[in-house]
Amino acid sequence: MNEMIEDIFGGTQNLSMTERAVSVALGLGIAAAAAQPRPNKLLSLAALVVGVGLAVRGATGHCAVKSLTQGDHDRLA
Repeated sequence: MNEMIEDIFGGTQNLSMTERAVSVALGLGIAAAAAQPRPNKLLSLAALVVGVGLAVRGATGHCAVKSLTQGDHDRLA
């Protein structure tokens, strides 16, 4: 499991400081909104996962999707 997390969030930084700041801000905002009590628990969980993912993406400065679209296929293969 740790290797999978390292593969996704590890690697060289490929986000600008602006992209990182926006990602962290949006991620924390979505995660905070998801933490509010809601009738649909599954939707809240999904929002929490997305929010945390965005926050981690911004904190690490590495985006696996951007890496794939820029042609860095060897890193994630």
